[in-house]
Amino acid sequence: MDMLGALEVGGWLMLPLLGCSLVATVIIIERLWALRAARIAPAGLGGEVCALVAQGQVNLYWLESHSPLGGVLAAGLRNARLGHDQVRARLQEAAVAVIHDMERFLSPLGTIAAIAPLVGLLGTVVGMIEVFSVLVSAQGAGRTAELAGGISQALVTTAAGLTVAIPSLMFHRFFQRRVEDITVRMEQQATQLVEFLAHYPGELNLTERDDSLAQGARGA
Repeated sequence: MDMLGALEVGGWLMLPLLGCSLVATVIIIERLWALRAARIAPAGLGGEVCALVAQGQVNLYWLESHSPLGGVLAAGLRNARLGHDQVRARLQEAAVAVIHDMERFLSPLGTIAAIAPLVGLLGTVVGMIEVFSVLVSAQGAGRTAELAGGISQALVTTAAGLTVAIPSLMFHRFFQRRVEDITVRMEQQATQLVEFLAHYPGELNLTERDDSLAQGARGA
């Protein structure tokens, strides 16, 4: 049975299932692209920032534009002169914002994984109601085509609901785990910066400039 045939047999309840399938597919593709550890929390960035601090060459504009983790570290460095408690507080606030962004669209994906089987079950109930309606009618014995149609609708909607729900649930759990892994990586690198600042004896030399604009000005 092709897709158009399944839509016809499944009835109107196949439309919300098709919509859920399209939305889930878009979310999965978008989150696979967005939740890349190398984009959000590049390995070694914390150590690189510590080395730049020691050299007095920290450009906060570059750090913020580098990655979400860079924005977290920059938020901590901006408050380094206020004490380590303030550094930790700002790092935590900035990290919460990054985590919230990483979890974007995961709730709708989980909702689709939960409701798709229920929509399929509803189609099963509707199909069985049609079957029993035909059976109790006076001409039920001779209306085998309608009986088969009701049973087909029940089976097709159930299968469609599970087909949408299973991969949605799998990717929802996968993305949740990836968010946790990236969060741990961010915490490790932020802790590395905090410990470095706690033992750094010199003055912080922080700059904030757009090197691309500076290069453009020199070229002009």
